[in-house]
Amino acid sequence: MADHDKVFAGSIPKFYDALMVPLIFEGFAADMAELVASFSPGAVLETAAGSGVVTRALAPRLAADARYVVTDLNRPMLDYAASRQGADPRIEWQQADALNLPFEDGSFDVVCCQFGAMFFPNRVAGYAEALRVMRPGGRLVFNVWDRIEENAFADDVTNALAAMFPHDPPRFLARTPHGYHDAALIRKELTQAGFAAIEIARHEKVSHAASAYDAATAYCHGTPLRNEIEARDAPLLHLATELAAQAIASRHGEGPVTGKIQAHVIVARE
Repeated sequence: MADHDKVFAGSIPKFYDALMVPLIFEGFAADMAELVASFSPGAVLETAAGSGVVTRALAPRLAADARYVVTDLNRPMLDYAASRQGADPRIEWQQADALNLPFEDGSFDVVCCQFGAMFFPNRVAGYAEALRVMRPGGRLVFNVWDRIEENAFADDVTNALAAMFPHDPPRFLARTPHGYHDAALIRKELTQAGFAAIEIARHEKVSHAASAYDAATAYCHGTPLRNEIEARDAPLLHLATELAAQAIASRHGEGPVTGKIQAHVIVARE
């Protein structure tokens, strides 16, 4: 993974939360919150929390005396998440690396992570850290995107930008968010980290946007794909967004658009 794949700074967090979250993340966040809450955890650690979409969905479902530690490696995203969350004495916000967690062994009943494992430079190490801080009988709950061809808007945007930059196509979406979709590899790496009971389920949903341009803006302005476009030619960001919108509209129609999104949901225990 390229270093700039992890850079969510500048205006990206705002665009990400305003556009990407309702486009593809909210439905899966609601599912994760329901799943985590079903285990009645007394202590939850969330890693790679991003702009806090899972936090906002999960906090109301936890017990009044629960402890909820919310972390992210990226300080601007974590600060943005905290700014969106109402005052809640159960929640602790802490910048932390999921591969080197600053918590004692056996501190949490559940470790959860929404669409973050793909960004780990060493996923086995990240899973091993989650296992270390889990109490006996605890669970690791996370999800990852399926291959890009199963996620319509991301695929449309990637193909449009490949046509615009044929000699050096921006591949962030295919490389990182959609680059960790092999269920056999996920199971293998969890096993290497020490997990024995592993459940992997494929979940399909429908993504909605008010327009093709809104969907294109979400991807081109609200993810590190923007960094890739601007690295090639910063003034072409607007044109890239326009071409991505045209690609989405040509496949999904004018006006409000819908497209398939698909992910793996994983629950692992020792």
